[in-house]
Amino acid sequence: MAAGAAVVVVMLLAAAVFAGVRWWLDSQRTELERAMAMAPDDAQRLSWTDWAGVRDELDLDLGDDPSSSDVLDLVDRGFEADLTSTSALADSADAMQEELGFSPATVDWELFTQSEAGAAITLGLPESTDFDELADRLDRLGYAEPESDTGVWESDPDLLAQIGQLTPEVMFLALDADARVIVGSDTLEGAEAAVESATEEDEPGGGLGEVVRSTADEREPLSGAFYTGDQVCGALSMGQADAVDQDQAEELIDAAGDINPLTGFAMTKEPGGDLRVAMSFETEDQAKTNADTRAVLAAGSAPGQGGDFTDRFELGRVTAEGLVVTMELKPTEGNYVLSDLSNGPVLFATC
Repeated sequence: MAAGAAVVVVMLLAAAVFAGVRWWLDSQRTELERAMAMAPDDAQRLSWTDWAGVRDELDLDLGDDPSSSDVLDLVDRGFEADLTSTSALADSADAMQEELGFSPATVDWELFTQSEAGAAITLGLPESTDFDELADRLDRLGYAEPESDTGVWESDPDLLAQIGQLTPEVMFLALDADARVIVGSDTLEGAEAAVESATEEDEPGGGLGEVVRSTADEREPLSGAFYTGDQVCGALSMGQADAVDQDQAEELIDAAGDINPLTGFAMTKEPGGDLRVAMSFETEDQAKTNADTRAVLAAGSAPGQGGDFTDRFELGRVTAEGLVVTMELKPTEGNYVLSDLSNGPVLFATC
């Protein structure tokens, strides 16, 4: 065999092995785990929406070409069920479906990521998706075509405004037919970084890996907010509350016992309406200690939120396994627990 032919054979074999490894990895992971593996490395807050699961939960079969009224019905009903507060697409869903050919009504899932560098979306699409048709749509709308199949289609604020009411995260888009994903960002640099991360598929760091595995080990969550340790210890800490609430929080923490800083945090909405909270720690001993102390905090007053946590949910089982503490929450009627507690100071998530 000639040397050139041998090199080609080796390259083909390597490509086949890579494809086989990727298929095996995907078969061992939930869609949430796969999506998180595609997230940019510097993401600090990640918001998950399983749109296929949401449609099933709401008993909506919208088909491949949903009408405007179908899309709006999905968004409205999803909001009422507290299933869509994690999405960056809800306000743009109608225009996206009409103009871009995809939206919450047709994608399988959405991962919205935020970091100091910017925001990005990664969308998982069903096997029936015609990526050539999506590319043709972008071309007709005026996006600048990239040089490669997985390059970034570029637009600008004026073009987006001309197309319709679209979220800035679709200003720059990349299509990956092999992985069946679309990535987007409000900046070219953000889109290029998201494309690279989607290709590498590394497990998320910053304590996220533990809480992702914990929330995905039983039923795929319909939606959820995920934070790195640094982010949760800032965004959800009692340092965001006013002075009176901070004083009350200190008294409650002193009465509850020892708490340790979190290395990762997640709050997810499960099929059926219940929620799960996952908090990761540096050591197993810390997790065991915090299972007790944070259970006390989650069953008491809610300074910074107002009232008591028991007004919002019934606290169920609290367990420590390895580095992770999980809490089961059953929302009381009429309470939007995920959208309410995934923003602002939350006593049982404080550091």
